[in-house]
Amino acid sequence: MGTITIKANALEAFVADIFSVAGCSKEEGGRIGRYLVSANLSGHDSHGVVRVPRYAVQVKSGTVVPDVTVDVLVDTPVIAVVDGKYGFGQTVTPQAVRIGIDKCKGNGLAAVTLRNAGHVGRVGDWAEMAAEAGLVSVHFVNASGSVLVAPYGGVERRFSTAPYCVGVPRPGQDPLVLDFATSVVAEGKVLVASQGGKKIPEAALVGPDGQPSSDPHLLYGDYTPTGPRNHSKGTGAIRAFGEHKGSGLAFMCEILGGALSGTGATDPKRGRFANGMLSFYVDPHVFDPTGFFPQDIARYVDFVKSAKPATPGGEVLVPGEPEVRMRKQRLAEGVPLPDDTWAAIVETARSVGLDERRIQQAAM
Repeated sequence: MGTITIKANALEAFVADIFSVAGCSKEEGGRIGRYLVSANLSGHDSHGVVRVPRYAVQVKSGTVVPDVTVDVLVDTPVIAVVDGKYGFGQTVTPQAVRIGIDKCKGNGLAAVTLRNAGHVGRVGDWAEMAAEAGLVSVHFVNASGSVLVAPYGGVERRFSTAPYCVGVPRPGQDPLVLDFATSVVAEGKVLVASQGGKKIPEAALVGPDGQPSSDPHLLYGDYTPTGPRNHSKGTGAIRAFGEHKGSGLAFMCEILGGALSGTGATDPKRGRFANGMLSFYVDPHVFDPTGFFPQDIARYVDFVKSAKPATPGGEVLVPGEPEVRMRKQRLAEGVPLPDDTWAAIVETARSVGLDERRIQQAAM
C-alpha cells in the first residue's frame, strides 16, 4: 500500500472546497479543513482528513447540520449549558469554548457543557484554544450513540472511546496538552488502519470469544478499500486502556461528558451520533498572583525530561511534545496519506459534485 504526500495548505483548501459544495458555508468549510488538517499535522491522523467521507455522509443524511449557531440553555457568571443542535463540531465547539474562556477571564473559573455536537474532532485543539488565552482547561468527552469499547472484564461494547484532555499554558512556549481516548486506540485509528494506514497495536481489539486482535474487520465487518466503514457490522470491540484504571476513566467520561452535559451516556438505541463535553477553565493568574506556577512548570518539565531513558538514545517526552515536533515536520514535508484514504476523499469530492478540474488540481 502506497502513500501520497500533500502540502498542508493545499489539503486544507481541498477539504474546505468539498464541504462548501456539500452544503456548508465557505467559512464553515474553511474551519472543517483547518481543524481536520490540524489533526493530521499533529500526528493524530485518526481525527484528520480520513473523516471527510464520513462527514459528507452525515451532511447528506441530515444527521449533522451545517452552519449552526449554538443555543445557551443555562447562563450564569461561571456556568453555561450549550446546545450544539447537531452542528459540525468544528463550528459549535469553538463557540462553546469561547463562552468558557470569556466567563473564566471574568471570574477566574468557569464550567461549560456542550451537548448534541457533531464530531468535535481532536479535543487537543480546544485545550490549545484555551491555552492560547492563558487558561488551564480540562475536558471530559463522550460520543453518545457510538458504542465501541468493552469495559474491563467484559467483551461486549458499553463505552464510546470517551476522550479525556488537559491543557496547560506556558508563557512564550507551546502548551502542555494531554489528549487521549480512554480506549487502547481511538476508533479513527482503526479506520486509518482499515484504509492501509498505520496498523493498530496487537490486542487493541477483543473478539466475542475474549481473544485479543488487531484486525479492523473485527470492528467493521466486511468492507471495500474505499467504501464506508460501519462499526455496527462488527462483532468485536475496542479494549479500554489501562485495564481497570482506563475503564474507570472511560466510565466517568461517559457520566460527566455525556450524562451531565445532557447528551446522554452512550446508548446503542440513541441512533443519532452526538459528542458531549464537560469543560473546566481555570485562570492561573487568579490562583497564582505571585507567578509561581509557570516557574514551577519549567522546573518540573526539566526534571522529568532529565530522567535516564529506558533505551539507549531514547528520550523522555512531556505531553504535547510529540505533536509539536510532528507539526513542524509535516508543515515542512507535507501530510502523508495512504492511497486508500486519498482515494476515498477524491471519491467523496466527486459524490458531492466538486468540479473535476478542482479534483485533478488537488491530486497534482
